[in-house]
Amino acid sequence: MAPALRPCVFFDRDGIVNRSPGPGYVNHLDDFHLLPGFADCVRAAAEKGFAAAVVTNQRGIERGITPPEQLDAMHRHLRAELASEGLELLDILVCTAADDAHPDRKPNPGMLRTAAQRHGLDLAKSWMVGDRESDVKTGQNAGVAATVLVDPGADPTAATWRVSDMPACAALLREKL
Repeated sequence: MAPALRPCVFFDRDGIVNRSPGPGYVNHLDDFHLLPGFADCVRAAAEKGFAAAVVTNQRGIERGITPPEQLDAMHRHLRAELASEGLELLDILVCTAADDAHPDRKPNPGMLRTAAQRHGLDLAKSWMVGDRESDVKTGQNAGVAATVLVDPGADPTAATWRVSDMPACAALLREKL
């Protein structure tokens, strides 16, 4: 009998894990600041038996704007910060392609599908959390159970739920996962 597939909460990076730069890119570790509430979201997922993974478009790499060693440093820092709280990420998947047609570039579902295959994840029971409609669409394109838009605005959304910030996202995950 094959082992049961595990659900996962997939998190976008900029604007969810760390402060968004607004337009542009987080290019250096000095500009990479975790958002209050992100670690609590990872904790909430773990408490409910969900893995946690980050899926992020980082075309600044392909464009030569973000040094690859800085991206690696940011992700090492992220893992170290979570480890200091007894938490871990299953994976950090990065799409550096600038071409919107690339299968891994969100809103295309490639990164979620890769994670599912690599780690034995059940996409139909998983969630996607992001701060843009393209993140919501990514989850929908991958066939996840629910999507969360972290955005205090009032524009229409296709997300299953909308919350104002990451602490509210952690509360939602505790209630709904």
